[in-house]
Amino acid sequence: MIATLTGTLAAKDPSRIILNVHGVGYEVLIPLSTYFALPEPQTPLTLQIFTAMKEDAIQLFGFLTLVEKDAFLLLTKISGVGGKLALSILSTLAVPDLTGAIQNNDLEKLASVPGIGKKSAGRIVLELKDKIALLQEGGQEDDTLALPGALRDFQNDAVSALVNLGYRPREVKDAVKHVSRMSPPPTSLDELIREGLKILSKP
Repeated sequence: MIATLTGTLAAKDPSRIILNVHGVGYEVLIPLSTYFALPEPQTPLTLQIFTAMKEDAIQLFGFLTLVEKDAFLLLTKISGVGGKLALSILSTLAVPDLTGAIQNNDLEKLASVPGIGKKSAGRIVLELKDKIALLQEGGQEDDTLALPGALRDFQNDAVSALVNLGYRPREVKDAVKHVSRMSPPPTSLDELIREGLKILSKP
């Protein structure tokens, strides 16, 4: 099992990265919380890794912090919550927000995650209420890294990232347009995605 990987960040997008480890490029699936804190490409990087073994494939899930990885592992132990849905949860809710929602029985906040309905939210609370406290406090997101280029250059990337999380394309496009008209407008892809998530996560 691969537990950590250290190498050079070769490429990144909001859902995955390529990590070059001694000439081998590993594709690693990541949540937005990790993406927001990534350095620029060609920078050394260490990720906490969970290795998912399937009959036809091996998938690597990566996280910048152990608390994110621990939250991911807790989520994937719940019936019906696979790796991609767990990533969607961590992309929508930072670990402190997830912990608070579970401890406070906030089903509406949990149900704001694409793919999670009220029934699934209730199951998450039931199964994790006594376990979520084991997570260390943390999970604070680092400041976003400014990306060069005009806003129009990364609008499509933001739409693609949010649609991949399970939101409807029409709703995503409306949210991105709304965020783009903010004053001052977002100055990075990270900020555009983050603000779009705030709109899409509202009940």
